Amino acid sequence: MADQGRGAGDGHGARDVRAVRGKGVPDDVARAWDELVATARRTVADGLVVGTSGNVSVRVADTVLVTPTGVPYDRLTPDAVVGVDLDGRQVLGSLRPTSELPMHLAVYGATGARAVVHTHAVHATAVSTLVPELPLIHYMSAALGGAVRVAPYATYGTQELAENMLRALEGRTACLLQNHGTLTYGSTLAEAYDRTAQLEWMCRVWLTASTVQGLTPTLLSREQVAEVEARLRGYGQPG
Repeated sequence: MADQGRGAGDGHGARDVRAVRGKGVPDDVARAWDELVATARRTVADGLVVGTSGNVSVRVADTVLVTPTGVPYDRLTPDAVVGVDLDGRQVLGSLRPTSELPMHLAVYGATGARAVVHTHAVHATAVSTLVPELPLIHYMSAALGGAVRVAPYATYGTQELAENMLRALEGRTACLLQNHGTLTYGSTLAEAYDRTAQLEWMCRVWLTASTVQGLTPTLLSREQVAEVEARLRGYGQPG
């Protein structure tokens, strides 16, 4: 699907924003929807979801824009905009929101998140079936708040799953969902997506190292990860 990786800032994105605005949607919502679509398509292009599995949301004021249920991401158009309020009542669009809406709303209700990404990434899902938390295989665990926990299994789309997820997220910005996938959040869609990609990469590293016969992967201590977490607070460019 050639357009799955396109960004929100290219010519197509500008046209999408204009088309959404033409539906009477405010500019900030139109821009957020276009970025959401680009992010959802990126999860497919990067192999983090298959078909219509996984979902993406972004909060604009008191409206949560979400991917609709059962619609392939390459078919999302400006007309497909879907938005709910913080209680889950639909306020934008006619398509039904993702079946995982309870998880998304639970994150927004319990944290300062502005964006949520949920995937069925292969390596992360595999890890979720093996251990109660991802072992500290790499110092970038610090970027997610520490060892990433696995939320106990519950049927998708249920309040039970949302509650299990929130417990696993305490003090973290990411968790694994047992026999299911991943969930990450951030202050932007880019940040939430980057955390998803980082989590999948660390799961792949641990699984790869664990397959070497006769050897056991060296793990970091919680103190070592905490030291990195402190250093990361000053990472990057000012502002």
